Amino acid sequence: MLEISCRAEEPPELIYPKLGFIEYGRLPKGIKECRHMDLTDYIGPAAFGSAYRYMLENDAHAPGSVDRQLITDMVRLCAETAEYLYTVFTPLEVRCVPGSRPVLDSILNSLSQPITPAGIAAFICRIADKAPAESDELILGGTEEEIINRGSDWCMDIARVACVLMQMAGYPARIVSLFNLNQAYSGHVIVEAYYNGKWGAIDSTTGIVYRHPDGQPAAVWELMRNPALIEVHAQNPGAFYTTVEQFQAAGMVNYFCWDMDKYDYTVATANCYYRTILDMAKKGWPGGLRWLHGEDRLGS
Repeated sequence: MLEISCRAEEPPELIYPKLGFIEYGRLPKGIKECRHMDLTDYIGPAAFGSAYRYMLENDAHAPGSVDRQLITDMVRLCAETAEYLYTVFTPLEVRCVPGSRPVLDSILNSLSQPITPAGIAAFICRIADKAPAESDELILGGTEEEIINRGSDWCMDIARVACVLMQMAGYPARIVSLFNLNQAYSGHVIVEAYYNGKWGAIDSTTGIVYRHPDGQPAAVWELMRNPALIEVHAQNPGAFYTTVEQFQAAGMVNYFCWDMDKYDYTVATANCYYRTILDMAKKGWPGGLRWLHGEDRLGS
């Protein structure tokens, strides 16, 4: 372990869509395998190398919270898992109960009709406008309603809100973490939504909707395999995270608005580990962006 000097029930039966083949079964938290492949080597922080494993296991959200659980459950997207993740992993059936989330319902009703993933993304990226400027005021996690009310520029919180609003609008959606494994602390969280008959990546923090030249949705896996497609979107204003390097690695996780009672929505302030990172970022990373706590030396 590294030392940092500071004090401080299974879900119901799901019927999966026919996208190449049909799978019937259960996906408990901490998915370990499905009928088609063993996912043990692709799940959770360990799938992204020792440095990112340490970073993710010391995430700033509250231990045991929904956000920590989603990190634990994510499956790395790669050649070995792509078919699974784009077929049976996420059901296309949306089970949101009308009226169960009145605050979110009112937000959706305020958007231009018909409601589209792009319209939701345009709303979501404005959540950052109310985010506190100082790390000492930073609050992480909570329910989607709480995140919207207080504002946030933390990509995981914003992506979770986007995922739920997409589902409530009738679009299947899931959360995707992106990693530049060659650079320290370079993770970013976006969403994928299913519309126009396919999955499409949407950066909920910046509002960028990834598309092919013909306007069809561009999935994360397609972007990873087609750097030129990423570079086209990098020309958009505010495309801070739209780089080929940021799409070097990705992990996907399901988060369903109808499963809210299965998660812990405890809020947290930044822990000691993340405060050191945020403090260096505020100073502009004198000496260059680097691992601060020897994360890159773990396992060597």
